Amino acid sequence: MSSQTIKEVDAVVLGAGFAGLYMLHQLRSKGFSTVVYEAGDGVGGVWYWNRYPGARCDIESIYYNYTFSKELYEEWTWTSRFPEQKEILQYLNYVADRFQLREDIQFNTRVNAAHFDEELNKWLIDLNDGQQVLAKYFITGIGCLSAANIPKIEGLQQFNGKWYHTGHWPHEQVDFTGKRVGIIGTGSSGIQAIPVIAKVAKHLTVFQRTPQYTIPARNHPYDDGFIKETKQNFEMLKQAMRNSVSGTPFAQNHQSAMEDSDVTRQEVFENAWTQGGFAFSTTYHDLLTNEQSNEQAAEFIRSKIKQIVKNPAIAEKLCPTYMYGTKRQVLDSDYFETYNRENVLLVDVKESPIKKITETGIQTIDKHFDLDIIIFATGYDGMTGPLFKIDIQGKDGVTLKDKWEDGASVQTYLGLTTAGFPNLFMITGPESPSVLVNMPIAIEQHVEWIAQCIDYLRKHDIDVMETKIEAEEAWSKHCREIANGTLYVKGDSWYTGANIAGKPRSFLIYLGGFDYYTKRCNEVAQNNYEGFKLMKLKSIS
Repeated sequence: MSSQTIKEVDAVVLGAGFAGLYMLHQLRSKGFSTVVYEAGDGVGGVWYWNRYPGARCDIESIYYNYTFSKELYEEWTWTSRFPEQKEILQYLNYVADRFQLREDIQFNTRVNAAHFDEELNKWLIDLNDGQQVLAKYFITGIGCLSAANIPKIEGLQQFNGKWYHTGHWPHEQVDFTGKRVGIIGTGSSGIQAIPVIAKVAKHLTVFQRTPQYTIPARNHPYDDGFIKETKQNFEMLKQAMRNSVSGTPFAQNHQSAMEDSDVTRQEVFENAWTQGGFAFSTTYHDLLTNEQSNEQAAEFIRSKIKQIVKNPAIAEKLCPTYMYGTKRQVLDSDYFETYNRENVLLVDVKESPIKKITETGIQTIDKHFDLDIIIFATGYDGMTGPLFKIDIQGKDGVTLKDKWEDGASVQTYLGLTTAGFPNLFMITGPESPSVLVNMPIAIEQHVEWIAQCIDYLRKHDIDVMETKIEAEEAWSKHCREIANGTLYVKGDSWYTGANIAGKPRSFLIYLGGFDYYTKRCNEVAQNNYEGFKLMKLKSIS
């Protein structure tokens, strides 16, 4: 392809979700020519793709916003405590229109490859339509959970019915009326979908590998007075979120669960259970660092399951035995109550593994289940999966996948950059707080840091910015040390890659607190981007 046909911009951004939209807005406001490439035909990112029944955010809507614009916060009004997918998608479309972002987004476009050209010191990007783009900066905003995991089960292609993955749900409504439905997986998406499907399906069979600790969401509509008060307190709320441990303004209890008496501890847990949402996880500071405290929380939830589920044998199968919180903490609406329905059957696939999918259903080693529809609620190849789907090649022809050895040796600097890949930025990348904090707030912090960094490079005539190996080694060591002081690393979850067959085990989320993380990023910037090599190239006359 001749150079005349190659489009050139300052920055290419991947994805038009929360991250991509705000990155575009920030760079454009600073005068950088920017284009966003989005695989879907609309904005929304994960909220564009995740349209499965019951899809809902587990962060309260008044916190699950952009905070960069007071006017935007005042203009938009959420209807309930935990917003549905449809409403979040409406919000992101509103943002795209409000800030006229669509004109710089190319939809229905995938980036197949991005290679750093060491002669030009720019990124050459190959699109799925055969076009190429040259950009000084390459920025990924594709999220941590966008690579759907469909397990390799023999016979799927011969199934005569319909099958779906919760992460790639069709835009048209799926009608479950009178249908025999099987759902594989009881993670967050499964727990949200199961109660909704059970109400309309003729019969629902749930294939569970691992039971979950899930807390009632207690969703409810917002009243006008609450909305008015929240909007009036915008500035205080914004600062509270940005200076918090988790990106939400919840007060942290600095007491150990073991310091309270059994009676008091039960009251604390009971109050949090009644309140719903993530209040339960903030009851005591050591639920994820002290095994005794953790077991107290775990046993409380197990007791609730046994109270709710009427059949003792089913209740027992629904009770987790691993440590509370080491898998993603899930919120639900009537999940355990659903197993009291006559049209719902629970199948434990650890006791009776799935052998294959047949033309008419699912065959376990013990029994065949006749099904019209199969749903895979089997999650994602998290953290590195979305990045590995693209051929990202840095200096000396080294790919990101090779550098990180398929996820076995991931190293980043602040979760934003990685050595050997100049002028590449990752929004909420591996080893940043990402999915364990309020994502829109984490995204805003990353986007603003990146935009200010690129502005700094322009003002100082710096052409190439590259992470120093020693800086990323120190950051990765710091991340591991903090993680190893928690119970997270003792559990099998998608956090550690355990849900993907053959994926190397590693914990790639920064656990030192969003407030400390933000402070560290600011220090790096204030110290003229310590930990980076900043290179001015000689001009060619």
